[in-house]
Amino acid sequence: MGPLEGIRVIEMAGIGPAPFAAMWLADMGAEVIRIDRKAPPGDTAFDTLKSYGFLNRGRRSLALDLKKPEAVAALLRLVERSDALIEGFRPGVMERLGLGPDACLARNPRLVFGRVTGWGQYGPLAQTAGHDIDYIALSGALHATGKRDQPVPPLNLVGDFGGGAMFLVAGVLAALLEARRSGQGQVVDAAMTDGAALLMAMQYSFKAAGHWSNQREANLLDGGAPFYGTYRCADGKWLAVGPIEPQFHDALLEKLGLAKEEFAGRWEAANWPRLRARLEAAFATRRRDEWCALLERTDACVAPVLDLDEAPRHPHNAARRTFVEHAGITQPAPAPRLSRTPGDIRRAAPTAAGEHSAEVLGAWGFSRSEIAALAAAGAI
Repeated sequence: MGPLEGIRVIEMAGIGPAPFAAMWLADMGAEVIRIDRKAPPGDTAFDTLKSYGFLNRGRRSLALDLKKPEAVAALLRLVERSDALIEGFRPGVMERLGLGPDACLARNPRLVFGRVTGWGQYGPLAQTAGHDIDYIALSGALHATGKRDQPVPPLNLVGDFGGGAMFLVAGVLAALLEARRSGQGQVVDAAMTDGAALLMAMQYSFKAAGHWSNQREANLLDGGAPFYGTYRCADGKWLAVGPIEPQFHDALLEKLGLAKEEFAGRWEAANWPRLRARLEAAFATRRRDEWCALLERTDACVAPVLDLDEAPRHPHNAARRTFVEHAGITQPAPAPRLSRTPGDIRRAAPTAAGEHSAEVLGAWGFSRSEIAALAAAGAI
C-alpha cells in the first residue's frame, strides 16, 4: 500500500497539471476518482483524455453531466466522503457549476479544495487564456532559458508540471496535514506563475548577489560556462558536461588529456569562449558512447544526452526501474522511492469516459436504485 492509502481525492478532468498531480497522488496510493464530462455517443471529447495516456493512470472515470442538478447533487455527495478535490479550470467555473469552495466546504468542512491555474485565482490576468510558455515568461524563467539571441521554452516542464502540478500536490498535502490538526479544510491556490517564480529562487538569489546577468549564455548554469553545457561528439550525438567543483573539473581534464594550466582562468567569463572551443575540439574526436565508456562512471560529471527511446534502456535507469512496463506500455515509474510504502501504478488509464461510473458510485455509497435514477435522468 502506498503512503497515501485511505486518502480519497476527486479530480475534475482537465489537461496538463491537474491530471499530472492526480497521477502522482494515485501512484502514491490515494484513491482518485476522475470526473469526466458526459459526452453524447460519437463525441470525441474523450480523445483528450486518451492522448494524455500515462497522466491518467491509476484512477477510475465517472462521467457526469454537470448541467443537470442530479449530477451536481451526486458530486456533492462524493465530496462529503472525500479528503480533497482538485481542479484546473479558469477561476469561477466551479462556482458557476454550483461546486465552488463554499458549496463543497459547506458539505465537508475538512475538504482540501486544490485549484491549479496559470495566473492564479485573482490578479489582472486571472481570467485570461494562456499556456505554460506564457506563465514562465511572466516569472522570468523563460527569459533566462535558451540561446543568447533567443529565449527557448524548456518544454512545458517549468510551468505546467514543476510550477503547477507539483506545487498543487505540495499544497494539497500540506493542507491535508493541517486539517488533521484543525479539523478544517481550505483552498489551495496553485498558480503556475507563482510556482515558476519560486523555482527560480536560486537564479534570483545569484542575481541579487551580483552573480547572474540578464544575458543568456553568460552565466554559470545557462550554458555560458564551458564547464556546464553540452558538447557534440564525432557521431553527432551529445554529452552533458557539468564539473563545476575543482576536483571534478580536474578529473575531466585528466581523462581528456588536457593541461590544468590551460584552464587556470576558467571562472573568468572573458576566457569562456576560448575554453569552450578547446573542449569542443576535444569532444569532437570520439563518438558519444566511447566518451561514456571513459567518463560516465567517474567524477568528471559527464552523462550522455539520451533521446526518449534511449533513456529507458540506459543501464542505470534499468537498474533502478526508472521506467516500467504497465499494460504493455513503457512509461516513467512512480517517484520518489519510499522504503516501506512505495508508490505503484494501480491501473492503466481509463479507455472511455464513464468507464467506471456505476462501480464508483456503488463503492462510494450509492444504492443500485439511486444509480439507476441518475442514469434515467441522463446525469451519468
